[in-house]
Amino acid sequence: MDFFAHNLGKNKIRVLRFEFPYMALRREGHGKRPPNTQKILLECWSDVIKGCRKFHNGEIYIGGKSMGGRMASMIADQEGVTGLICLGYPFYAPGKQDKPRIDHLENLRTRTLILQGERDSMGSKEIVEYYSLSNQLSISWLPDGDHGLKPRKKSGFTEEGNFNLASNLILNFIN
Repeated sequence: MDFFAHNLGKNKIRVLRFEFPYMALRREGHGKRPPNTQKILLECWSDVIKGCRKFHNGEIYIGGKSMGGRMASMIADQEGVTGLICLGYPFYAPGKQDKPRIDHLENLRTRTLILQGERDSMGSKEIVEYYSLSNQLSISWLPDGDHGLKPRKKSGFTEEGNFNLASNLILNFIN
């Protein structure tokens, strides 16, 4: 997330980052904590968006990595944001391809870009390409990437290359 915030900032995109309450507690030394409830995570997102609107009356794009992106996707329509950007979307839990988390993605109205590793254990290309998703949603597949978008060394692709590709795709999506 540091890479993307820095790279987008260099390209004149203002980026606001925040932590969910459980992540802040982890960082403050309270040990490994489970995620907050979905209700709290969505309230947190809503509060952040409302706070942004106090200082910015233009376009607002939201997004995140993995669960953060999933929560953003669940609040995007309700909050009426301009767009949604998800990195490594958790389409299903590892090993549970038969239980996809896509109900809300089928009718999503917010323009959405998902950047997904081709071999993501929570949403591989072979499985996700068969989902019936909203026509507002676009998925860009990063070569040989895992859930963190990192390819295997033997693939010939690099993490930096995938991050740069993802950054360019985000910039194109926003512009």
